[in-house]
Amino acid sequence: MTARVLVAGVGNIFLGDDGFGVEVARRLAAHTLPDGVEVADFGIRGVHLAFQLLDGYDRLILVDAAPRGEQPGTLSVIAPDLSGGGGRENAGIVDAHGMEPDSMLALLGELGGQVGEVLVVGCEPADVQEAMGLSAPVEAAVDDAVRLVCELVGAGVTTRGEG
Repeated sequence: MTARVLVAGVGNIFLGDDGFGVEVARRLAAHTLPDGVEVADFGIRGVHLAFQLLDGYDRLILVDAAPRGEQPGTLSVIAPDLSGGGGRENAGIVDAHGMEPDSMLALLGELGGQVGEVLVVGCEPADVQEAMGLSAPVEAAVDDAVRLVCELVGAGVTTRGEG
């Protein structure tokens, strides 16, 4: 049986580098991915992501800006600790335009759903002020993030139309 994987680009394109996950999802659309792997741009629609996960996925790969105190453009793969309830205390307070991943996963649990494994492919942002477009170091990390996601889902890095 083929594992179901959802790669979810998240973030706000109107806040500079916070649009990182959205851009990675857009570029992933040009790649041929294994059966069972879906890529979607969820932007700031955490509630929609929670409802999508109700369809049943073995793995969720969130792609997002992730400030961790590194140099801007630094990529990280994070396996979040979900054992602490994942923000369940806030699950009833739903702000669809600002839902953090832990709140989204808490909502998923409240809805009776679950996901087997969660990974975050994060990029250290340089600037998340109101602006369109990514900063130079974050823009430079997008193609590396695409390759990293392809590795995580077991895909090659050829784009559609390449031999």
